[in-house]
Amino acid sequence: MPAYVSSTAEPPWFARPAARAWTCSPAPAEVRDFHAALPGYAPTPLTELPSVAAELGVGRVFVKDESYRLGLPAFKALGVSWAVHRALAARPAHGGASVPITLVSATDGNHGRAVARTARLLGHRARIFVPRGVHPEAVAAIAAEEAEVSQVAGAYDEAVSQAAGAAAAPGALLVQDTAWPGYERIPGWIVEGYSTLCAEIDEQLVAAGAGTPGLIAIPVGVGSLAHAVVTHYRGRPAGPPTALLSVEPTAASCVLQSLTHGAPVSVTTGETIMAGLNCGTPSSIAWPHLRDGLDAAIAIPDAASARAARDLARLGVSSGPCGAASLAGPRAALTGDGADERRAALGLGPTSTVVLLSTEGSAANPATEANPATATADI
Repeated sequence: MPAYVSSTAEPPWFARPAARAWTCSPAPAEVRDFHAALPGYAPTPLTELPSVAAELGVGRVFVKDESYRLGLPAFKALGVSWAVHRALAARPAHGGASVPITLVSATDGNHGRAVARTARLLGHRARIFVPRGVHPEAVAAIAAEEAEVSQVAGAYDEAVSQAAGAAAAPGALLVQDTAWPGYERIPGWIVEGYSTLCAEIDEQLVAAGAGTPGLIAIPVGVGSLAHAVVTHYRGRPAGPPTALLSVEPTAASCVLQSLTHGAPVSVTTGETIMAGLNCGTPSSIAWPHLRDGLDAAIAIPDAASARAARDLARLGVSSGPCGAASLAGPRAALTGDGADERRAALGLGPTSTVVLLSTEGSAANPATEANPATATADI
């Protein structure tokens, strides 16, 4: 299949236009009904940004604003709530289903807070492992959900390893949004939970008279959200294909490097303000969908993400560095040297619609409880 690879150029880039012809099975339809029945559920805003459309040379640009989702400052509650619901329903029905358990997870911020919130609401306990570099306010926000917080001296992958070890204790359940061989069922349910976000986008674009998106830009850490987006848009039976672009920090581009090598690789991560994208290994269940269903991947420096967050704030959208990567990525792809080739690989023209997935709110977002510093962890 044709591919265009330029992993050493600026910006680091990989493209595979044949991905738009790949198909897969969609997520279960009942996920949306489950979320719609939760207290406080409402679709998050899809906000149009005409000035950004003019800058990028496309017809329309919308940003999916996940700065306030089910009372939390990121989209993570969608995956956690569905996965915990499925996991508890699958427990043996011999009288133990009502006994409190401990939900265990590793996180860079918002995933762990969503696990802790879900545990508290359901009357269970939570133990959350946090790697080095997570903002103290994010750690405090997890603790405020009545979770036990265990801080880890190592990076994210070490926190995941310690969480998996702790979850082997009786009465514990690992709720992790990255998968590895032997641990795939719950991460798969988390991915299914994210499908509600995509269903909302489709409905909102129809209401806006925009139809099918030409491109969706997705911030990527381990690849779980991108897995969900690929599943949704490659699982539709008909309609124009949508190009899917993953965006990572240059300090932690494990998906881009895996795509370039044609197999999953682990990378040594560096420091980045996009803390929730600072992951070194793709999720094992996400990888086949990313390999076959992503049109392109790009890596961006911290300065580009910081600029995008400031620009989104001026346009009235609260977005932290991870969420703002969804603007920084298309900017890098559609402007500058080589932009015509990258635009062609994505199949974009002057009338195309682009959707940016802003996966988190900024630390200054007054709508979020306790005004925590945010980092959309392990996306």
